[in-house]
Amino acid sequence: MGDDKSSIPMASRERDRELLIPVGDAGDDSDRNPSSSSASSSHHHQSGREAFYKVFRSWASKKFMTGCVILFPIAITFYITWWFIHFVDGFFSPLYAQLGINIFGLGFITSITFIFLVGVFMSSWLGSSILSLGEWFIKRMPFVRHIYNASKQISAAISPDQNMQAFKEVAIIRHPRLGEYAFAFITSTVVLQSYSGEEELCCVYVPTNHLYIGDVFLVNSRDVIRPNLSVREGIEIVVSVGMSMPQILATLDPHTIHVDRTIASSS
Repeated sequence: MGDDKSSIPMASRERDRELLIPVGDAGDDSDRNPSSSSASSSHHHQSGREAFYKVFRSWASKKFMTGCVILFPIAITFYITWWFIHFVDGFFSPLYAQLGINIFGLGFITSITFIFLVGVFMSSWLGSSILSLGEWFIKRMPFVRHIYNASKQISAAISPDQNMQAFKEVAIIRHPRLGEYAFAFITSTVVLQSYSGEEELCCVYVPTNHLYIGDVFLVNSRDVIRPNLSVREGIEIVVSVGMSMPQILATLDPHTIHVDRTIASSS
């Protein structure tokens, strides 16, 4: 009986030794083959370099795109300004070149002075009369009159003269359905006479693509929301497709608007 009991632990130890042999062999193989451990370490090192390269490439690409985003508007602004200076300078620089004067910017200063003097002269009675006579001839030319009318509408939109300005005010209307709003420009006002009485309507222009491609609506003056934006700020919002939109819009007091209109009409 004692031999049988002592043989049971011996058998279990033999089984445990057999189960541990593969583990021992694997450890012995790794000890006998150092090349396998070096290959695994080199693999880990290579994967670490690839991860570092990916992180560095992502960081470099982000910083490069940030630089492009910052420098792009600056470069465009300087390029257009430089082109405008050369363009305006080209009006009078050939005249100075014939006189033997070669000073960069002198033609630009002369052009700006000439434009200023034209504005002063055309603001007078004699200048406006000459301009009206010139427009009378231009409007009777078949092809030129269309170009002149389109150019005049563009210049009238940003004119500082309130009487000549095509866009009187910036407005916000509910369009195309309830709960949605659209930017618009008030071009004129009209009184609608009906059997129920008179109703003041605002003729508003809603740009849909470019500044002069859009729809015209007649909206009740009570339904027109007037924000604290000038006409030039409204044009900038439309041209920049909403990117120059201020974060906060405030509505103007209707009483203040009425007083301003009265003052502008009396002046």
